[in-house]
Amino acid sequence: MSSPTTLTPTLTDGTITLRRHTLADVDGIVEQATDEMSQRWTMVPRGYTRQDAVGFVEQIASEWADPRGKRFWAIEVTGVDGRPRFGGTVDLRPGEAWDHASIGFGLHPAARGQGAMSRAVRLVATHAFEQGPWGRPLNRIHWRAIAGNWGSRRVAWATGFTFHGTLPGTHPNVRDPQGPSLDSWHASLAAGEAMHPRLPWFEAPLLEDGAIRLRAWRESDVAALEERNDPTHWFPPQALLSADTFDAWLARRHELMASGSAIEWAIADGATDRALGHMTVFVRGGTLTGDVAEVGYQLVPSARGRGAAKAACRLAIAYAFATKQDGGLGLRRLTAGTAADNAASNAVLRAVGFTEVGREHATDELPDGTFGDGLIWELLR
Repeated sequence: MSSPTTLTPTLTDGTITLRRHTLADVDGIVEQATDEMSQRWTMVPRGYTRQDAVGFVEQIASEWADPRGKRFWAIEVTGVDGRPRFGGTVDLRPGEAWDHASIGFGLHPAARGQGAMSRAVRLVATHAFEQGPWGRPLNRIHWRAIAGNWGSRRVAWATGFTFHGTLPGTHPNVRDPQGPSLDSWHASLAAGEAMHPRLPWFEAPLLEDGAIRLRAWRESDVAALEERNDPTHWFPPQALLSADTFDAWLARRHELMASGSAIEWAIADGATDRALGHMTVFVRGGTLTGDVAEVGYQLVPSARGRGAAKAACRLAIAYAFATKQDGGLGLRRLTAGTAADNAASNAVLRAVGFTEVGREHATDELPDGTFGDGLIWELLR
């Protein structure tokens, strides 16, 4: 039988190298396996030891010796001292049929943030589609991660994987094995598909005017949320800011930006940075790459009456209408929708330049069972 050395093909793009694992990697494997992020998002055993790492290297060798075994590569990166060092692991796992496989990967903490894993995934995928890790070229590679593992999802996005959705209760709970299963994300890449992002992934740019700041949401912002007293027909239930549902609400905002359909800001006080509400520019279908989008906003009760919504809208409007060359969205037209009886919101839109262009009759169900009208607004660049 051939040795693992000859069975493991070395892959390189000139910046990183994928090679076989050796015992020289053991210390790096332990450092990665005991890192907080690895412990949170992977199935690496808790209490990982050097003996575990030695056993892992030996297991990898036996997998390569098996004609249908898993295929592991060590990621070799250049350290700050200019020397090559262990940077992580990427692997392919055979699927139920010969023409597909699943990919797994993890980076050493020192190698993160440099694009190394995206390079590694492209190298492995190219090898799999052109030669095949088990004798025949593959047709598709699948990716799976615990929902919330944005680092892993970012790699899948950067390398051209198509996101297929979230499957509830399908992943072991790595932090609580006796607890309920976790949701998992799924995506795939087919042979012949370009290995670059298919959709934009938006981040919330910092915008401010001194009094008001639009910034990215933080998990700690939940402390600023207040009990709401808005009529139920003013906001879709899933869009309403609430401390009780904030985790799911925030995850949804991240999903919208990762799918290219929205930019989501926290409206924050310019002096204290305390979250005052929510501002969004979005599209209801497709991606935010055309020339028309919609705006939405809401404030916690104590932030109302001080001009925060108007200031936030003006910042978002200026960003939306700024050319792409100037760092904006390059939009031509903005729209908005409100309940006809939401006088405060309607006054905000009028103050920032929107024009009422239509009325939808009997569109919002009221608490008494009757239906109220909705208004349609627009603003041209």
